[in-house]
Amino acid sequence: MHVLVTGVAGFIGSNAADALIARGDRVRGVDSFLDYYPRAVKERNLAGLRRSPHFQFVEANLVEADLAALVDGVDGVLHFAAQAGVRASWGRDFRIYADSNVLATQLLLEACATAGRPRVVYSSSSSIYGDAPDLPTVETTLPRPISPYGVTKLAGEHLCRLYTQSGGVPTISLRYFTVYGPRQRPDMAFNRFIRAQLAGKELTVFDDGDQTRDFTFVADAVRANLLALERGTPGAAYNIGGGSRVSVNHVLEILGRLTERPVRVQRSERQRGDVRDTHASTERARAELGWEPLTTLEDGLAAEVEWLRAELGQA
Repeated sequence: MHVLVTGVAGFIGSNAADALIARGDRVRGVDSFLDYYPRAVKERNLAGLRRSPHFQFVEANLVEADLAALVDGVDGVLHFAAQAGVRASWGRDFRIYADSNVLATQLLLEACATAGRPRVVYSSSSSIYGDAPDLPTVETTLPRPISPYGVTKLAGEHLCRLYTQSGGVPTISLRYFTVYGPRQRPDMAFNRFIRAQLAGKELTVFDDGDQTRDFTFVADAVRANLLALERGTPGAAYNIGGGSRVSVNHVLEILGRLTERPVRVQRSERQRGDVRDTHASTERARAELGWEPLTTLEDGLAAEVEWLRAELGQA
């Protein structure tokens, strides 16, 4: 296949592009290097891809890019490009989220509708559910996001469904539940926790630590994208979760064992837009995509610890 990967320098996007190249596909990657975190981190994510003759990179913002040229000749699109972060999406910065998550998605879908209608796999988020009343949460649960970020990701889903129904573009939305693993963004909890542990510093936990999450290893999220490129119902959304709901405090216990250091915690108040609990029902993804999570939380955390040791020169 010839696949366009948007947000290719990011956490999941770069891992997905690596997987596509490894299986023999051609990848056209695009990224604008939004300054949510340092460009140098994203450049390291691209290092291996840049050495492949099957990888083409375009530096561009989707809102301003020549989208007709980007989608020309591709068989599929993995759309990861977005402004990330629940807590930063409030206030004046919402404009960045509206442009990067909503307008960019609409422009990309419009280009796909006039250029061969490639299959589009859209990266959504469990944030669309907000504080869901049912756990595990099924895809038919009424979305009630409690952050501006969640609102923009839900808007992207609605645009995908619209362009499937009215534009003939086969779109599939994947609702990720807290993805972690190698190349995880530096603002995300596991990355912050592990860095603090490896440095022997106190780490900050928002809320009491008893809040729970369904954590999904990045390789499992990538595999869901590859399967969605080949199968799944156009216009449908699928939960992609790790298969186990655990508390943040339990994660800290695991990290203590993996780093062989006591965990010193500083508690902070719950942040605006943070949900209390998440847990994905993945029955639809199992039935229609043939997908299931394969990586245990402890194995996935061990992989992220090993990666960060190497990043910090401690390997």
